[in-house]
Amino acid sequence: MTMQSFPWLTVLIAAPSVGALIVWLVGGPVRRYARHIAFVWSLLVAAGAVIMATGFNSGGGVQFAERYEWIPSFGVSYAVGVNGIGLVLVLLSVLLVPVVLLAAWREQSSPAKQAHYAALVLVLETFMIAVFAARDVFFFYILFEAMLIPVYFLIGSFGGPSAKKAALKFLLYSLAGGLIMLAGVIAVWTRGPGGEQGFMIDSLVGADWGSVRSERLIFLAFFVAFAIKAPMFPVHTWLPDAAQAAKPGTSVLLVGVLDKVGTFGMVTMCLPIFPAASRWAAPVVIVLAVISIFWGAFLALGQSDILRMIAYTSVSHFGFIVLGVFAFTETAEIGSAFYMVNHGLSTGALFLLAGFLISRRGTQDMALMGPGLQRTTPLLGGTFLIVGLSAVALPGLSTFVSEFMVMVGTYQRAPAAAVISALGVIMAALYILIAYQKIFTGPPREDLAGTADLGGRELWVVGPLIALMLVLGLYPKPAIDVLRGPAAETVRLAEYDEPAAEAVEGAPAAPGAALAGAEEEGGQR
Repeated sequence: MTMQSFPWLTVLIAAPSVGALIVWLVGGPVRRYARHIAFVWSLLVAAGAVIMATGFNSGGGVQFAERYEWIPSFGVSYAVGVNGIGLVLVLLSVLLVPVVLLAAWREQSSPAKQAHYAALVLVLETFMIAVFAARDVFFFYILFEAMLIPVYFLIGSFGGPSAKKAALKFLLYSLAGGLIMLAGVIAVWTRGPGGEQGFMIDSLVGADWGSVRSERLIFLAFFVAFAIKAPMFPVHTWLPDAAQAAKPGTSVLLVGVLDKVGTFGMVTMCLPIFPAASRWAAPVVIVLAVISIFWGAFLALGQSDILRMIAYTSVSHFGFIVLGVFAFTETAEIGSAFYMVNHGLSTGALFLLAGFLISRRGTQDMALMGPGLQRTTPLLGGTFLIVGLSAVALPGLSTFVSEFMVMVGTYQRAPAAAVISALGVIMAALYILIAYQKIFTGPPREDLAGTADLGGRELWVVGPLIALMLVLGLYPKPAIDVLRGPAAETVRLAEYDEPAAEAVEGAPAAPGAALAGAEEEGGQR
């Protein structure tokens, strides 16, 4: 049996749920070790994903593919496989799960609650791996909805005083998006090619949707659901409430991984399956992406709650990711996919460090955490500064590479949007440095004396994330090589030619002009 023929993805999808079942079932004196079992199990899953990744051919397309008929009369299959984008997001998922479990080591008040929290995280890991590997639209939709269940309980059962309200708001927004997508899934079956593989993504690429209007409506059904999940302006308002109320570890998975399902869906489904509709919508989407960049940054500047501040920064960062997706250039597509990974690392680390601050100071208000904490907790202050600078795309750290590629690639297609979005970097520097100043700089208050610095366990939580930010920032080539193939394929399937070099050096048209022209060509075809 070769590396490619082994059912790696099925094993990786099933393994976390098996671990969750074991954690739930252990009782008696063994229950106190439930978190140990969950952590070791998550490390084994991560090791399996890394072994699978070593057999990935960066020059190939979808790999480790498996397909089994599920509901043949409706063309539904259990179909999984990963291209470069799916692979890096699976790796991000399996990396963050043990980090979150280790960070939450002492958060719960009893062994029973520890076991319940750890088991829900493992169940969520199953859905995260599966959704990034799904190659059947119906199967993807089932996962898109099912993953709401563990997240709802992780927010509502383990969060703060407003957790139940925030969990309900998250659920209502997500269900609304899911219902809209369901209409699109039904339309895919009724308007698409049908047959035994009628929901396979590969079968839907190049499909005839009957009319321009039909393609646009089906595209919108998927895009709106993905925009809510992303989250993107103006359907982002569920995120700050959820992040503020949830445990920081839950927010790491929510913002660092689950929100990527939205942008992953745009790249995997919207552009390849509905190319003409994607080109038609691109000018409006680009405008919304630019608004997201500034709206998220502006609201982050006005926050006193550290968790809400980080949540709003994510709205801004997702604006860059969506901008890159709908720029329709290979450079921007690579940058956007790479940004998904780097955002998960930097924002995930910010949430974890915020959790360490909250546990020490007993408050989420940044003004009450400091000032002057740097003098008593130099390791905590130093790691917060490094991670914050990564979030604002400091050269030498990984986010800079992805953000730079998004702006360069976007400039090739929509130069005004690229120039305007670059101003968002300045606002990012403001909200991170202001937060650092409030908490860490200045003369320390008397009540800060004796505040514990980062311990060994906490350093193991954030250390690997910072190391990856440095490695990917200084040597991003391996990641870019993995992402280059699917990025080029996405641009090709979207029926968009790469802009000529002279168009970049000259005076290109206003944002949307090139998009509109290409859309007209698509309509003539």
